[in-house]
Amino acid sequence: MSFFRDLRVAFHSLMRSKGLAAIVTLTLALGIGANAAIFTLVRGVLLKPLVNRDEDRLVYIRQSAPGMRDDNTTFSVPEIKDIESSVHSVQQFGDFSEVGFTMIGLGEPREIQGGVVSGSYFDVMGLHPVLGRLIGPQDDGPNAAGVVVLTYRFWSTVLKQDPNVLGKTVRLGSIGDRTGTVIGVLEPSAPYPADTDIIANIVTSPHHMSATMVTGRVHRMTELFGKLAPGATLDQARMELRTAYASMLKDHPEAYPASAQFTISTRMLRDQITSGARTVLLVLLAASGLIFIIACCNVANLILARTVRREGELSIRAALGASSGALRRMLLAESLLLCGAGAAIGVISAQPLVSILARYASRFSVRAVDLKVDSSLLLVGAALAIVAAVILAFVPRLPSADKANGLNVSSGSVRITSSTSRRQRAFAITQIAASFVLLAGAAALVTTLLALQATRTGFETQRVLAIDVPAMTYGKTPQQVIDFYKESIRQVDALPGVMGTAFAETAPWRDAQNFGPGLQYSGDGHTHTNEDPRAMIRTISPGFFAALGVPLLEGRDFNDLDDAKSDPVVIISKTLAERMWPGQSAVGRHVYWTDPVLEFLPGDDAEKARVRSPHRIIGVAADIDDVHVVPEPTASVYGTFAEGGGLYGGHLFIHTTANPYTLVTPVTRIIRGMSVDQPVEHAATLEDIRAKVLAPDRLNSLVFGVFAIVALAIAVVGVAGVLAFSVSARTREFGIRLALGSQPENLLRAVVGEGALMAAAGVLAGAAFGFIVARVASSYFGDLRMPGALPVLVSAFVLLAAAVIASMLPASRAARVDVMQALRSE
Repeated sequence: MSFFRDLRVAFHSLMRSKGLAAIVTLTLALGIGANAAIFTLVRGVLLKPLVNRDEDRLVYIRQSAPGMRDDNTTFSVPEIKDIESSVHSVQQFGDFSEVGFTMIGLGEPREIQGGVVSGSYFDVMGLHPVLGRLIGPQDDGPNAAGVVVLTYRFWSTVLKQDPNVLGKTVRLGSIGDRTGTVIGVLEPSAPYPADTDIIANIVTSPHHMSATMVTGRVHRMTELFGKLAPGATLDQARMELRTAYASMLKDHPEAYPASAQFTISTRMLRDQITSGARTVLLVLLAASGLIFIIACCNVANLILARTVRREGELSIRAALGASSGALRRMLLAESLLLCGAGAAIGVISAQPLVSILARYASRFSVRAVDLKVDSSLLLVGAALAIVAAVILAFVPRLPSADKANGLNVSSGSVRITSSTSRRQRAFAITQIAASFVLLAGAAALVTTLLALQATRTGFETQRVLAIDVPAMTYGKTPQQVIDFYKESIRQVDALPGVMGTAFAETAPWRDAQNFGPGLQYSGDGHTHTNEDPRAMIRTISPGFFAALGVPLLEGRDFNDLDDAKSDPVVIISKTLAERMWPGQSAVGRHVYWTDPVLEFLPGDDAEKARVRSPHRIIGVAADIDDVHVVPEPTASVYGTFAEGGGLYGGHLFIHTTANPYTLVTPVTRIIRGMSVDQPVEHAATLEDIRAKVLAPDRLNSLVFGVFAIVALAIAVVGVAGVLAFSVSARTREFGIRLALGSQPENLLRAVVGEGALMAAAGVLAGAAFGFIVARVASSYFGDLRMPGALPVLVSAFVLLAAAVIASMLPASRAARVDVMQALRSE
């Protein structure tokens, strides 16, 4: 009961200092709210269990080829069979291939991302349906009917949770066309390894049923998952997989070139799913922790100042018999009320903040997409409030009953002991140090973002509109597909303001990376080996380079005479020409593909032979790096779409003098007028596509920039508050100095110098702390980097300048002290 009485007394005491209570509450709300929201995000993404049953037994197996700069080569069917027959610590395997489909039958024709799985996949992954059933062993085999499972996100957002979707038939177009019946809807789950709209059985993808897919060891396009056997450990699975993989490398050296450095790795599924977000979320959590420290330091200074002004009251209480415990309990009651109010406001404000941060984190982890706020938000808020209350209750020094350590009871002025002064300055320096770490980190991110945005791509981006128009092969010959695109280009070219229209199989930064590290090739004057270099293969129409504003450095562009009936011709990039024939003209020479994966392309023997035959070089174009945001030297071989052999994608690129987005409606009308089932989607300028790729960097800069600005504001106010309180306590000292002839300018410089000194000490402490933390963290997070010299220097300058400016107000008060009033203050 006595503590409740203390709470009541504390409430009335705080009501006499409403301004102080409001500032303390809001400052704590800021620190507690940010930490509660970010911890909720970290828990939901990194710590919360998956919905998958037996998740502690689920593993993800990856094959990589660092020598080809490919961190995920996926697996081929023969490789999976070898692993299944040799590894016994994994009870069951499930495979998943990502395939782009055009889908007709559920609303508008659309281009979708799909997964193709075997009948064991859902059983291995431990997933259940919310509607209908999932794909099972009965759906395997060439004679099985095509079946489709909808992902929960697609079903709920696109189909509005239509329960009548079961039994509907859809037409799926990929490398060949198939139909499938919708049999179920998957429960909400982390969409890994790809965020797909549907998951279908193998028979829906004719390419998966081909003999080349089943027998080709280098035909890799499948992700591999497994469920550990009961009692088996991850380390046992790793050992068995490495042994089996070593045998594969030894038995099939032609499939694993030494220069590619093929490796295999295994990790728990949850670790794999969260790996992309782990570093950024833990750094974000550390940043919010610094905000909490800054807020607590700022509030501690306010509490110290209030305690100094109350030393008369506390001395009287001590003299009347109040024990140190009773006084400390009274201060704890006040702190609990302040921290409790701050936590309540912080938790309320954290709920919308969680939604904002979840959208931010979804760029790095699929688990953040459907993040929900739960009771952990309240628990974190309460825990932080208790921690802050205890810290604030034990910050002030208490007076004793038998020794006058504080203010004399009869005195009306404020005096600061050296102990209190040191504590205030220590808290202010801590705020500056934490702010410097945040500011330097944010400045490094902003510097990186500005450098990325300023990078020249080498081709036009602002005035070029890219529209996805995927190849529709159902009921059409390859020549009819090509004629469709030719007619589309002709009609779009006739629109007002259009300077040129072209076709390409891939769009820069949107899907070009899906074609892997390129194919092996050779050329005139070079001997074919297993270590042949690699080049990107791109299929385009005449006018592509002109539409993107890319210069032809030598030779000519494709024309209508370059088709399947003429000799095969190509255009190569500048980098490829310089690597193959340095200092010589490449026009008139030949290149030819040597990659063994080409034998698995669809088509008859004559078509495959034409693909592998020598192609005469008719032109050399400037490099187009359509994969990396920062362009790199790129070896590329461009072929004309009129060669035939089938297209695996389709995009129109429209160069215009007007606003590119005004063309979306007329272009859609033209294409739909030619084929009512043709998807026309994702219209965007190349500049906006690139901006979307840069969105994670932009979001990082924004989030950490906001944190840094908030920290800077709190820290600067803290420095100004310490100096203002110091000036008020030293009024008599300043009056005496002025009476003895000291100039006001000297007092001004002294107080400003004191603020600058605190800021400098904070910057040095922050630099040392940040350096140590970064070095330690980099040993655990390989993608963590130290900020450069420019961000560090700019951050130090901003903090020092802000501290000097914040010191000017209390310094000017010190210089304007009234001498007579100061001398009468005692």
